[in-house]
Amino acid sequence: MALSWITVIGIFALSSIYCILSHPDPETWFQDLFPLKVCPANTSVKTFYGIMFDAGSTGTRIHIYTFIQRSPENPAELEGEIFESVKPGLSAYADRPEKGAETVRQLLNMAKEVVPSSHWETTPVVLKATAGLRLLAEHKAEALLSEVRAVFEESPFLVPDNCVSIMDGTSEGILAWITVNFLTGQLYGQNPQTVGTLDLGGASTQITFLPQLEETLEQTPADFFTSFQMFNSTFKLYTHSYLGFGLKAARLATLGALEMEADGRMFRSSCLPKQLEAEWHFGGVRYRYGGKKEGKTGFEPCYSEVLRVVQGKLHQADEIQRSSFYAFSYYYDRAVDTDLIDYEKGGVLQVRDFERKAKEVCDNLDNYRSASPFLCMDLSYITALLKEGFGFGDNTVLQLAKKVNKIETGWALGATFHLLQSLGLSQ
Repeated sequence: MALSWITVIGIFALSSIYCILSHPDPETWFQDLFPLKVCPANTSVKTFYGIMFDAGSTGTRIHIYTFIQRSPENPAELEGEIFESVKPGLSAYADRPEKGAETVRQLLNMAKEVVPSSHWETTPVVLKATAGLRLLAEHKAEALLSEVRAVFEESPFLVPDNCVSIMDGTSEGILAWITVNFLTGQLYGQNPQTVGTLDLGGASTQITFLPQLEETLEQTPADFFTSFQMFNSTFKLYTHSYLGFGLKAARLATLGALEMEADGRMFRSSCLPKQLEAEWHFGGVRYRYGGKKEGKTGFEPCYSEVLRVVQGKLHQADEIQRSSFYAFSYYYDRAVDTDLIDYEKGGVLQVRDFERKAKEVCDNLDNYRSASPFLCMDLSYITALLKEGFGFGDNTVLQLAKKVNKIETGWALGATFHLLQSLGLSQ
């Protein structure tokens, strides 16, 4: 039904009164009122969205971010995130790329429910694959990415150039650092007090922090440093990604299977219960594994095995022992699995807590058989990685978090910021 003239006049009068009261110069309000418009404080607020897929080695995750920009002069602010995931990861579909793309399509359909249709054409969608696809043969990885690209191009969303790609490990570490320090409010001000980040995926692991000591800059290889600008500050980060040192790749290395054909052979470890014999699928390959029927089991023999995977193979910066770090991904998951932290809240641990729990689990393997059979191996590997790999001290404090301010940690938010800026969709 059409509005009556009385209603229109009433709305006009209320709008006029509001503009007079809020106008910085009441004497000129009439000139600004015509042609009739919403007051400047309201017209400039802009809402927009970004869709980022994280194609990891163990699962594919979608992050749907909502941003608001209060004026063209102000940077975009994160208003919220919708997060969902499916398993297994794309690399499990190395020989069935169309099936892998279908898992992406399922998640993309969810994005249609979240993002208003009026914003579809301006909402970019991007997928970045990590170490799982980096470990695949190039032609198999490209076949998967091609199928995903086709799914994106069929969608109503904005599809940028290079919308589907394999991200290098260094970028992964930098973007995760940006995400955590943005969410914790550490990137603002004249002297930002940043935190380091530790990410442990299935196939690779990353360490990133902002060095404060000149010795670190002098004693570290140049290719460990990357500089970038953000929020009117320049950051020179220490960052490195170690491919093949993720949790699941480390399992294969411990078993002696990382660079060997499976061929139905049995791989054994003293980190596993003696009577255990089972199968495990990773990266589209089936592995048979079990415990060593002869010899000792427990923490000491297990730790000796995982120590060979990391000892002397990672760079150590002395400064990290006095720095604060956030740790996520499998650091978080294994801490939850063994009641070191709460699943919802996360928690604060020292490096020694992982070793203490590793000893408890490994020396009582039969009591933990109902959980993951790799629990002893995983905790022992995390201990060795932190202490003998990176060089952390027993008392180094780690903040374990799956979310910060209700937003998922990891590299996806940092990557979305970069995407929106490159497309000119945000300041």
